[in-house]
Amino acid sequence: MRATGTFTVEAFTPIEPPLNAGPETGTPVAVATMEKRFAGDITGRSTTLFTYALDPASNIGGYAAMESFEGSLHHRWGTFNFTHSATTAGEDRSAESFAIIPSSGTGELSGISGDGGIAVDPDGTHRLWFDYHLPK
Repeated sequence: MRATGTFTVEAFTPIEPPLNAGPETGTPVAVATMEKRFAGDITGRSTTLFTYALDPASNIGGYAAMESFEGSLHHRWGTFNFTHSATTAGEDRSAESFAIIPSSGTGELSGISGDGGIAVDPDGTHRLWFDYHLPK
């Protein structure tokens, strides 16, 4: 089943000091936490641990995130975790990955599995979808 929705970032909080886990690179690695709100077939909120390397002048870089969602998909309530990552080259996204973490679902979302994706419209609207399965 596919659930679609939009989300807004309500908070983006860099973790200080920035991560310095290796050699100095052209796009230093940083870590932040995020809080999001969702609307549509997907309603609720999430918290995210967001690791990224980004050149802010060109908007070129990449990220990997672990997200904990609480809310509903098609009016089925619960929680679950999902991961997502992408490489960005200005406005283009590539090398995307998106997966629901097996056995992370609770409540009416217990046993959820699947994947999904994120797209950003030209006007800045962030869209999210889950192609998910639930046990019968």
